[in-house]
Amino acid sequence: MSRDTAPRPLVTILDDEPEIRSMLSDTLEEAGFDTLSFGRARAFEAALANHTPDVCLVDLSLPDTDGLTLVHRLALEQGAIVIIISGRAQVQDRVTGLELGADDYIIKPFDPAEVVARIRARLRSAKPTPQAGTTARFNGWTAHFDRYVLQDATGTEVTFSHAEGEVLRLFLDAPKRLISRAQMQESLGGVASESFDRAMDVRISRLRTKLGEDPKNPQLIKTIYGAGYIFLGDVDWD
Repeated sequence: MSRDTAPRPLVTILDDEPEIRSMLSDTLEEAGFDTLSFGRARAFEAALANHTPDVCLVDLSLPDTDGLTLVHRLALEQGAIVIIISGRAQVQDRVTGLELGADDYIIKPFDPAEVVARIRARLRSAKPTPQAGTTARFNGWTAHFDRYVLQDATGTEVTFSHAEGEVLRLFLDAPKRLISRAQMQESLGGVASESFDRAMDVRISRLRTKLGEDPKNPQLIKTIYGAGYIFLGDVDWD
């Protein structure tokens, strides 16, 4: 008698160093993931027409494209978790990567076990609770988390990235309650740092823009200085 098993999450690896691709692929396969590996962005992007990855590992130093531009496009269009793996260790590189929509940033050289742990943490934070819906309505807006789309009362749609969606869902799951930076860090699997704080500021700023908020007087996502944020809308989930 056969037993149904959950599908193995698919991780795509984009790195021009064969040794790193092989190391990551072997480690992830042993840890229970399926993998596809690519040395060029062109082949990687072509494969996305036939495969829907759960996680994309992307090196920034690619021979045929700008890694940061690719990360931004993946964050907006694919809905996959995007993790940068890079030898660029400067704070500004990490901040820029997170600002453009990456969910995490791992600096080379790294322990493969750390990559597995980071991927698992991201998948856990992205997985909705059993009772959670995929559509939320608030103040004339509808958030479709299955499509990564915000829709206003006229039907006009604007997309949001996976990283922005994590923050939005955090707010919509706890309306009219204070959410501190420490709670955001714990819920989103981040590491307390200047780059994490900057990334949160940017994601919240972008959400406010997409929601048509007045940046000088936001009415939905309120900053409580020194404490955190409160989402002031009334939320209904489907």
